[in-house]
Amino acid sequence: MNRLPEIERSHRDRSLLIHVATPGSSDVGGAEFRQLAADTGAEILDLWSISRTRLDPATCIGSGKVQEIAEFVRANNVDLLLFDLPLSPVQERNLERACAARVVDRVGLILDIFARRARTHEGKLQVELAQLDHLRTRLVRGWTHLERQRGGIGLRGPGETQLETDRRLIGERIRILKERLARVAAQRGIQRRARLRTPVPTVALVGYTNAGKSSLFNVLTANAQYAADQLFATLDPTIRRLAPEVAGQQILLADTVGFLRDLPTELIAAFRATLEEVNEAQLLLHVIDAAAPDRDEQIAAVEEILADIGADELPRIRVFNKVDLLEDIPPARRDVDGQMTDVWLSAHSGEGVDLLRKAIVARLRQEPLRLQCTLRPEQGALRARLYQLACVLEESFATDGRQFLQIEIDRATWAGLQKHYGAESCQREDLPSTMRP
Repeated sequence: MNRLPEIERSHRDRSLLIHVATPGSSDVGGAEFRQLAADTGAEILDLWSISRTRLDPATCIGSGKVQEIAEFVRANNVDLLLFDLPLSPVQERNLERACAARVVDRVGLILDIFARRARTHEGKLQVELAQLDHLRTRLVRGWTHLERQRGGIGLRGPGETQLETDRRLIGERIRILKERLARVAAQRGIQRRARLRTPVPTVALVGYTNAGKSSLFNVLTANAQYAADQLFATLDPTIRRLAPEVAGQQILLADTVGFLRDLPTELIAAFRATLEEVNEAQLLLHVIDAAAPDRDEQIAAVEEILADIGADELPRIRVFNKVDLLEDIPPARRDVDGQMTDVWLSAHSGEGVDLLRKAIVARLRQEPLRLQCTLRPEQGALRARLYQLACVLEESFATDGRQFLQIEIDRATWAGLQKHYGAESCQREDLPSTMRP
């Protein structure tokens, strides 16, 4: 069976990086792309930044630039062309033919890094599933020698037969992987339900890759989780208890996979079971690299992925890490209820970590709202979300189909629901004192 292009060989691949800048492109100069490529172990000869107002459907960058790249490849014995955007199978094939070098796009590059970093059984299954999803649209590349056969006795149609065989084999492997991941997800669900039966709240660390989540996780839990100054240093979720001697109560802290701009949809789908830990948390710590030049773009990328997995309405504290690299440190920010929303700290030096611990405990101990929520018949999704995020005390129905839910819910969670579903969709009435439990 064909496999994705292997970036690592016995020698370091001589690589040319192609960063394609389009209108609204966030990674100006391709600094993040260069770091991604460096993490694969490739020998980087140069990085070309090409500006395009419109991507060419045949080659992505246009015939003129393709010719320039082909000349550079011949002159410098380039083995590999790495593109900082997703390419279609046709674009990859045309570029490889014109430049006489292997071509790997952004999706293939990230998949290669994930394959290197996955350590647990679940992580390896997730990466293999994403690789196969990416590969099955590119099978034609490996069998062009069969497609050139022109028929005749004993020669008619072998290319098509081989391609269909490979598609069937890949489809069968994908089915098996999905079944295995479903079993892993079921096991996680059992473990999660066991945790939910005990009154121990869970706090999940989320954030852009290399923002310092694992370093902060180690500081908060006195753990030895692997942490390094590289993208996707850890892929597999880890759950430990927050240091009890400081927190004053038992709190679970979950470290999750880092996010990235333009994260391949195959990976988001494959890691959805892992990211369920985020959805089940009572509080999110959004860890942000305070010293990153593109900090705002990184924040927006994380918020977009949180919305994609349905976690955008969960309460959160924004944690600005690496303040030891800043000259001026802004003060902590609080909301109208006096709860901290922004905390500035350094996991490396420990500055501000105690303030974050206090903010976590204060947020989890905050007095919840007790209210009655009126839902229309078509608001089934909101009703299901309330049952997931709130404690439903009582439910009744009117003759016109309206539903009345008496609930107890965290204030920040309620505010997030209003933001996500619209304030007019979340009608509330504070329960009178006689109705309070």
